Amino acid sequence: MHKSLCHLALVAAFGAAVLAEQASPPPQAPAPQPQVPPVTFKVEINYVEVDATVSDERGDFVPDLKQSDFQVLEEGKPQKISTFALVNIPIERAEVPLFAKEPIEPDVRTNEREFDGRLYVLALDDLHTHPLRSLRVRQAAKQFIERRLGANDLAAVVQLSGRADASQDFTTNRRLLVAAVDKFMGRKVESATLGRITEYFNTRDQRQAGDPVNDPNDFERGFQARQTLSSLRSLAEWMSGIHGRRKALVFVSEGIDYNIYDIFNARDASTILDEARDAIAAATRGNVSIYGVDPRGLTNLGDEAIEIAALPDDTSLGLGVQSLQNELRLSQDSLRTLSDETGGFAVVNSNDVMAGFDRIVRDNSSYYILGYYPANDKRDGRFRKLEVRVNRPGLQVRARKGYVAPRGRPSAPPTLAAGSAEASTAIREVLSNPLPVSGLSLAVFAAPFKGVAPNASVAVTVEAKGADLKFAEKEGRFFGKLEISMVAVDAEGKSKGGDGSNLDMGLKPETFKRVSTGGFRMLSRLQLPPGRYQLRVAGRETGAGKAGSVVYDLEVPDFVKAPLTMSGVVLTAPSANQFMTARPDENFKDVLPGPPTARREFDRSDTLSLFAEVYDNEGSKPHQVEIATTVRVEGGTSVFQHREERASSELGGARGGYGYTAQIPLKDMRAGLYVLKVEARSRLRSDEPISREIMFRIR
Repeated sequence: MHKSLCHLALVAAFGAAVLAEQASPPPQAPAPQPQVPPVTFKVEINYVEVDATVSDERGDFVPDLKQSDFQVLEEGKPQKISTFALVNIPIERAEVPLFAKEPIEPDVRTNEREFDGRLYVLALDDLHTHPLRSLRVRQAAKQFIERRLGANDLAAVVQLSGRADASQDFTTNRRLLVAAVDKFMGRKVESATLGRITEYFNTRDQRQAGDPVNDPNDFERGFQARQTLSSLRSLAEWMSGIHGRRKALVFVSEGIDYNIYDIFNARDASTILDEARDAIAAATRGNVSIYGVDPRGLTNLGDEAIEIAALPDDTSLGLGVQSLQNELRLSQDSLRTLSDETGGFAVVNSNDVMAGFDRIVRDNSSYYILGYYPANDKRDGRFRKLEVRVNRPGLQVRARKGYVAPRGRPSAPPTLAAGSAEASTAIREVLSNPLPVSGLSLAVFAAPFKGVAPNASVAVTVEAKGADLKFAEKEGRFFGKLEISMVAVDAEGKSKGGDGSNLDMGLKPETFKRVSTGGFRMLSRLQLPPGRYQLRVAGRETGAGKAGSVVYDLEVPDFVKAPLTMSGVVLTAPSANQFMTARPDENFKDVLPGPPTARREFDRSDTLSLFAEVYDNEGSKPHQVEIATTVRVEGGTSVFQHREERASSELGGARGGYGYTAQIPLKDMRAGLYVLKVEARSRLRSDEPISREIMFRIR
């Protein structure tokens, strides 16, 4: 296989391919081999986790190996495998009602099902993408999200220049991921060849024969190269605390185009090599695989070549089509090196990007996880060679070739501020996890309403499953403690508001029975300005020591900006009373027959009650607003309709809206999936109505 000078130089500088360290603590005793192991988020200093893909002679994955079939060697010395698991993840599709073109986003999030999907971070390199080729990056990233992301996968989007407004934390919500991608715009500086040609003609009259032509954009080019590599390093460090799953960093970029060989005229060459080494070392320590994807496909830089109006008379300068080809090779080799050295692969010189995406998905779907405590636990920053072997003949093993040991004292993992100052350490750790944590089963629903400007008032419902709560009986009562905490994190990663509660319970037998079959509910209000948030909710009960968390994507509208807006839609039903409400919300006392619920499965004996507010900002003009509720069954047939008209003369007070309620009897509906839709339309406008949709089931 051909290796260019760039690739060889980087490999020599970095020592060799590197692999990951720092992982979650292994289980106390070997457990039966799971198909998909649990994902954890914790730093343990002296623990190494390595992923291995084993294939047969036909290239097919071999899924029936046992721990005894493997051997891990570090620096040629066998290591004792402490953790062993097979990961074999199916690709799941989102549930879509037959009449819907796209999946309906769930308004409730739960951790009842343990996360069992793939993890991707789409790192979009705006610093190394030509502005005119921005569309190619957007198209490639959206194709990956829309066609290759499973319903059980989590993905994040990051722009490497650091634009917080164009990022998206881990989510399953494709709409939010695509919205972040749509904000991408390349900022790559002009080709070094074009810049030097322009510089040549600008200074031709002052030049002597043989004088070198410097790159006029050298400073900016070097800065952007350092910024990109630094961002990759930070991303790898951020992902390093996630264990039990392969972590894919999909690096969509035209590659680093800085000339690392011209040490006399390229002043940042050695610094950029150091930054690249640090990025690779961080990825290998964090067990992060980089997959470089060149969105240009099969290219010869024709876009740049066409901009060359004339070439310098001095051919010794080497400025022309050949120097453009050298730039192309340099940039693509940087993608190859970053990928090869971290256990991934590069997708370059190919117009079939989707085939590359298929390979990435396969690479992150079936593999083995091997974890061990190395005999050499020195934090000396040295490269350590790894080799994974299997004792079954005829099989091929692909795994990282090594890792770079950490250096110096370990830094404390970042901890997110909890919803209350009294939050326990366990709650703070769970809240700091960017992924949902299973253990204590929680369901979360959040509905934004108009509040006191400039904030909205977000009603949050948290329900803890009673079967997960452990009580101690004493003198005819049942005692237990439940801690709930929540925090809203904005697009820049800053905490913008939170809440928490400690429930010290002493229940009578009849109340205990109700809680055991249902659970506990906590209602809360957060005051947040308009914007995008990630609501992290954590719960912990002390009886069995269970803790869990839910990550909820929250969008708070600007209720005063648009002519007509709608709050969230809140539901309740008689069966929701199975949950004991520890802290009621007085705002719903007069509009709902019971407390809001996060349940979305109801009995046929139930009657659904809903409440929403429609905010009309054109009250100065007399008009009517129609508000309607429909319920459609799986095939699209409408099984319930409710419509009413409201007059602008009703508007008054600070809220400037219409309170809307409806009751939906379920007794005549069959068991199955339904979609409830609330929509409002102003007679002043011919715009599409504003609406909210909720999926629910009848059992």
